[in-house]
Order: sequence, then structure tokens, then C-alpha cells
Amino acid sequence: MLRFLPLLIAFGLVAQQAPPAADFSNLAAVVRKELQDTNTPGAAVAVIQGDRVLLARGFGVADVETGEAIRPEMLFRLGSTTKMFTAAAVVLLAEQGKLSLDEPIGRHIAGLTPKLASLTANQLLSHTSGILDEAPMFGSHDDEALKREVAKWEDDRFFAEPGQVYSYSNPGYWLAGLLAETVGGKPFADQVAASIFGPLGMLRTTFRPTVAMTYPLAQGHDLVDGKPRIIRPSANNAASWPAGSIFSSVMDLSRWMMTFVNGGVLDGRQVIPAGVFTTISAPRAAIPGAVNRYGYGVQVGTWRGLPMVEHGGSRSGYGSIIRMVPSRQFGVVVLANRTGVSLTRTANAAIEAVLKPDPAPAPSVRSPIAMTAAEVAAYAGVYAQGRRQMELVGKGGELFLTQATSEVRLEKVGDDEFMAGTTRYVMVRDAAGAVAFLHSGGRSWRKAR
Repeated sequence: MLRFLPLLIAFGLVAQQAPPAADFSNLAAVVRKELQDTNTPGAAVAVIQGDRVLLARGFGVADVETGEAIRPEMLFRLGSTTKMFTAAAVVLLAEQGKLSLDEPIGRHIAGLTPKLASLTANQLLSHTSGILDEAPMFGSHDDEALKREVAKWEDDRFFAEPGQVYSYSNPGYWLAGLLAETVGGKPFADQVAASIFGPLGMLRTTFRPTVAMTYPLAQGHDLVDGKPRIIRPSANNAASWPAGSIFSSVMDLSRWMMTFVNGGVLDGRQVIPAGVFTTISAPRAAIPGAVNRYGYGVQVGTWRGLPMVEHGGSRSGYGSIIRMVPSRQFGVVVLANRTGVSLTRTANAAIEAVLKPDPAPAPSVRSPIAMTAAEVAAYAGVYAQGRRQMELVGKGGELFLTQATSEVRLEKVGDDEFMAGTTRYVMVRDAAGAVAFLHSGGRSWRKAR
């Protein structure tokens, strides 16, 4: 029995005293203020601990035209929080012995170029495949769209060598989704429904817009002349479903979080093997300039003394965030109905109400560091991801980033670390010590010249 103790501790399954009642009295004020500050029509919030839903509540409106109130059972479209479900579907197939996470995917997917075929599920799920990033919102709606999309790919999809650097790649997850589809023998949406949504009782969760529209739905909004407006037509691209397109509610997502933090146990039954969640949560890829690491479909790290597993999501009309502390059997999900809004202050307030994390650290002030002419010359150059480029130009001992018609000055604040306003840039060096990549916003750009 002792050999299983680390796993039980990791997922909080060792007998514990019942947690004290959470005080959510401040949460409503935080949500409403953040909705106001971000000009977001509405949000839904759920908090779980152990096998209980501590809170499930809607705030604001689902539709600015009708004023219909948000309710917890309403569906939102998640964005990249979808990736943890795609990862789970692939890892579950590995748990079942149907694939290996470290074998070439070409053993299962026919018609790929040799370089694409040599990729592994591990590289795709950890964003170390070297595949460039894009996120087209509009495209085909049929189940063949994913296969048709990948069939067009040539080696110009790569901007870096596989395993060379961490760089967030939505298309990498499309390819991982095709792997799940091919090995599972069902269209991707049906494969995830059969292997994840169904066993967890996530009865309204779906990738399919024509199914989602039969349930209460929070409309997606964007800003037009500074005011939220419903997006018409609603964006959909079936080829990109594995990277960010699940429709779900905070009620259904509460079941996912309870299963995750309890090692696959839900309603007293082992519905998903515990190994799926330990594999997903294992820190794998180093994110340049960050303490946190990327696992499979989740970031893994520490926040104010709490070991955290999390992911955010942004897509046309919606934003989302899921944050979990498996060791405390805790999770919070916040869904918003405006493009790219994640409402992190709301998620933080929910965590503070239940877990009492360490005090927030004081903001650090970092003074600019002067550069030598040799340093400026080493950083200067053109950085590329496919056809997209940006250039670092040295002027008078300073460094400027130019992209399209914009130019911003970069201030050096640490070793190979720069700031431009609130945006952070990190230089990544190769084994020989030469600057090889520029990293910002989760994406890396290869130094082309």
C-alpha cells in the first residue's frame, strides 16, 4: 500500500478533515467590477472542492440585445482550455495501450511528410513540435475538415526543429486531435465525447455548434465602437476544434475538475484512469523566462505558495480560465462572453476565499540595464514564424522592435530579458550560446538572419 502513497497525496486522496466553509461574500463584487473594467457582458463561475460544488453562479447578461441573465447551466465556447481535454483523449489512448506518447505519429496517421510523421504526441501536447502558430476562426464545419487540413501540410509548417524550443502551437493540437481521431476510430468530436464527456456525465458539452444551439447559450460578443456587440455569424472552424472549440457550462466543467483533482474518481467510481491526470500534470517543457512549465494541455507551477495546474482560453466571442490545486482537491472555472477576456481577478478571489494562499508579493520594479554595442548587435536581426516576421534594430545603443508599421523600444531588465510597456520578451540561446529565438506571449520566433 505504501508504494501508492505519493499518487494518493498528489491528488489529495489521503483522508483529510473537512475544509472550513468558504466565504464568498466578496466574490460577487470582484466579478462585477472585473466585468465592468473589461467591458464584458457576463460570466459564469464555479468552484469545487473534493466531490462538492461549493459555488455555481452567473453574473451579468448572456445577450446584450435581450438582457437575458447568465445562468450556470448556459454554454460558453471555451477557447484553449479545450487543450486539456484533447490531451486527456490522447493520453487515455496511451493508457489503453493503443499508442505510445513517444512513438512517431506516422505509425498511425498516413500521408504525412517524413518530418511531420516523425513527430511524437509528447512534442505535440507539450508545444515543442516546432510547428508555427495560427488560429483561424472561420472554416469548414464537417467532420472531414480536420483530415483535409492536415493533408495539405508541408514542411513549411515548421519554424523550428522538433524539440528545440517551447512555442505555443494551435496547429500542433489539431494534429494531436487527428491522432486521437485516427487511433480511436471515430471523428474527433465523437471520440472525445465517447471517451471523456460521456463517462464524466458532461451531458451538454460538445464541439458541435448544431448541438450547442439546442441548449441555453451565452452569446459571444466583441467590442464595436467601445460597446459589446453579438458576433454574427458565430465563428466556427471544425479543423481547429482540438485546439479551442468546446462548448460547455460551469456545471459540466465542475464534473471535469472534480474528476481531475480526485485522480479520475467521480461519484464514487473510477471513471478515468488516474494515470491520465498524473501524465497530463507532469511538468515537461520549459517556458522561456518563466518558472512554470507546460505539461499536456496545462501549465504547471506555483501561485502564492499553491501548486497550480491551469490553462486559459481565448477565442472569437469568449474567454475562459480553469485553475486547479489537485493537492487540495480544489478547482475554479470562470467563463466570459467577450473575446479574450479571462477574468483572472475573479479566479484569484475564488481561490482566496477557499484556500487562503500566501499574501500577494509586492510588485517588483526593475531598472533598465545598459547594453554594450556587442550585445545590441547580438540581439539585432530578423525573427520569423513562417511568413510572419519581426525585426530587432539597434539604434544609438538601444534596441527597437519593428513589426509591420509599428516600432517599440525594448528596455533590457535582466539576462536576455526585455520589456516594452507591459509586454515581456525573452531571448533564447542555442547550445553554443548564440541568440536563436525571441520569445513573447508564449510563442517563439526563430532568428532568421
